[in-house]
Amino acid sequence: MNLISAVDITSGALAAQRTRLDIVAQNIANAQTTRTPEGGPYKRQIVSFETELLKRIGGQNLQTVHIAGVTSDKTEGERVQNPQHPDADKDGFVQMPNVNLAFEMVDLITASRTYEANLSVVKNARTMAMKTLEIGK
Repeated sequence: MNLISAVDITSGALAAQRTRLDIVAQNIANAQTTRTPEGGPYKRQIVSFETELLKRIGGQNLQTVHIAGVTSDKTEGERVQNPQHPDADKDGFVQMPNVNLAFEMVDLITASRTYEANLSVVKNARTMAMKTLEIGK
């Protein structure tokens, strides 16, 4: 097994999970934002992953993951009655963002644990490489 290739694959996963963590944090931060420059409430962002086959010399195929795109969730948020709110409609209802904090926290924990697992792979690959160098002495 080529340790450099393993680290390359894992680095792609680390970058993808870091982006996912950033998007989840952005969703949580905007959970109460009812007015955006585009108009209307904030729309939850969703990260899509895809695998990428890397062709290497010798015909070896490796898979890594990268971000396919970040899209807006099209579902509608909750309508809350609050006539004093500056974004209330004529009936006193405010269209809230479609961010569910419980779902976002689950995504945050999952992305964090996945990031930690990939970081552990990199640390173990480094340790194995160092031990290999020690054997060669």
